[in-house]
Amino acid sequence: MSHSAKRYLGVAASALALALVGCSTTGNQLSGEREGGESGTSPTREIVNVVKLAGGDWFNRMQLGNEEYATEHNIKVTQTAGDDASEEKQIAILNDLVTQKPDALTVVPNSPESLENVLARAKKAGIAVVTGEAAGMKGVDADIEAFVNKDYGAHQLDVMAKCMGDKGSYAHFVGSLTVKSHNEWAAGAEEHLKDFPGITRVSDPISSDESQETAYQRAKELIARYPDIKGFIGSASTDIAGIGRAVQEAGLQEQTCVVGTSTPAIVGTLIDDGSVDVITGWDPALQGKAMLAAAELILDGKSLSDGQDLGVEGYDNLKQDSNSPTTFYGNAWIDITKDTTKDYPF
Repeated sequence: MSHSAKRYLGVAASALALALVGCSTTGNQLSGEREGGESGTSPTREIVNVVKLAGGDWFNRMQLGNEEYATEHNIKVTQTAGDDASEEKQIAILNDLVTQKPDALTVVPNSPESLENVLARAKKAGIAVVTGEAAGMKGVDADIEAFVNKDYGAHQLDVMAKCMGDKGSYAHFVGSLTVKSHNEWAAGAEEHLKDFPGITRVSDPISSDESQETAYQRAKELIARYPDIKGFIGSASTDIAGIGRAVQEAGLQEQTCVVGTSTPAIVGTLIDDGSVDVITGWDPALQGKAMLAAAELILDGKSLSDGQDLGVEGYDNLKQDSNSPTTFYGNAWIDITKDTTKDYPF
């Protein structure tokens, strides 16, 4: 595939990232505090965003969205996290916050099941509770997801198919055969193959063991086994970095299309020479804003419903889960090409 053909893919996107690591401080100390209100009036309410882990670009980006929302809506937003991704740290932080009684909590759980009891206590204390990245979460007011997983997988196939000219074979990598979201993405892509009769998948999904080195080695093996392979889709954040390295070493940048969930920081310069073509994902800044908007609706005594518009890009026509009525899905995936990576510093 020529560079000009690949440039055709350079449709803009927004920002991205995977659920990697988070931002904020440790333990019960709060960080990222921003009081809203450009007019100088006191904030009308306080919301605390509890994320997975302190110290990373992903949740730093979410904090930026929080701060923008706080300013626009005259509220106080604080973001906090533990210094490791343990369930125990997150539970301890939430227990402490229940005693402080903010108006609402927005939470990105490390383990949704482990938080059910403490979030139930929060609700009993009159605190509104909204989660993200926890589809089907029980006992919360709402869970806001960036997208339906199978729809996202179908979108990844669309992006790769366009790059491949709708023909050729491809391989689909997952972080593990037990990671639910990754395998739902792969299933969504596979179901969508019926719309692309010229495209075939060379095997069942291939596990990278959440390792860039493993993705690299297995991509090398696939290139040797299937010398005419035209496409790769990656699911774990490091998959396409490993795959792209294998493509680069084989000199196949013009013959292959590499698409997958990651961040510009992880992919690095591999996207510059076409070793990686498109990074897909979602923007944590917009996800943070959407959770805050949902919390405000709940605090105003309103219920979320199918078709709900949260006033946030990608979350303006929510789809309600028929099996879990408090779970709502946006349409917030994004695509990043070499022409747009500079806009997304994470």
